[in-house]
Amino acid sequence: MAQKVMLTAAVTGAGETTEKNPNVPVTPKEIAESAIESAKAGATVAHVHARDPKTSGISHDVDHYREIVDRIREADTDVVINITSGGGGDFIPSLDTPAAGGEGTDIQTPQERHKPVGELLPEMCTLDCGSTNFGNMIYMSPTDWLREQAQLVKDSGVKPELECFDTGHLRFANQLVAEGLVAEDPMYQFCLGIPWGAEADVETISYMKGRIPENAHWSAFGIGRMQLPMVTQTALLGGNVRVGLEDNIYLKKGVPATNEQLVDQAVKQLHSNNIEVMTPQEAREQYNLLQLNGGK
Repeated sequence: MAQKVMLTAAVTGAGETTEKNPNVPVTPKEIAESAIESAKAGATVAHVHARDPKTSGISHDVDHYREIVDRIREADTDVVINITSGGGGDFIPSLDTPAAGGEGTDIQTPQERHKPVGELLPEMCTLDCGSTNFGNMIYMSPTDWLREQAQLVKDSGVKPELECFDTGHLRFANQLVAEGLVAEDPMYQFCLGIPWGAEADVETISYMKGRIPENAHWSAFGIGRMQLPMVTQTALLGGNVRVGLEDNIYLKKGVPATNEQLVDQAVKQLHSNNIEVMTPQEAREQYNLLQLNGGK
């Protein structure tokens, strides 16, 4: 029997990628349609952020998320829905106002970050397990805030994907599990290659997967040029995989990608190694995912 993996399409993210690739979806309609096309290409899961249709930047508006989720749920094509719970965590240091942060700082409370997840109840959500340097920006997730957010996610019945950008995040994700703030059979995701987090290579995956609980499931992804190579390496090591324009905007050097093209390439790579992609329903059963309006 062929190995099966869950394939996530992270369709848009919140980064400044729209000027570099016109295929990055922005409006709720575009994001939902890209998620559906990714599912048709073979994705098990659609991971979504909302963007402001006017600025193309990050949006925390629950109505934007609601339109995305409703459009996906109403479609004929099935896909597991995974919403970010990262929300506003961007802190931009400023020499003039170091305590308050400078222009572009965007911080939300745990309750505010959880609101789209709590109201819309997707089957999954991501939970960033620590603070990270992104160039000159700091993504902030203090530990007590994360404890509160993890409890909110647990109470909602949504399955969290514990996002670990570095080994310290993995240690804290394990602590959340040990404290009972994450339900049984936790899911970890190793987010690799982000400056300045853990490296995107086999050694890092092997290190991280060796330090999660025995009953845990895991996935990993690389960004940029490492996205597609990490699909094969991750699957061969027994993990689930992720591609999409959130993490990489090129099909090859200088060629802007679409989400469905990246999904199609990932499926081909997996098939060439005798690895199949789970259907959404198989993933729901395998990982005990919440099914409300999202189940088909």
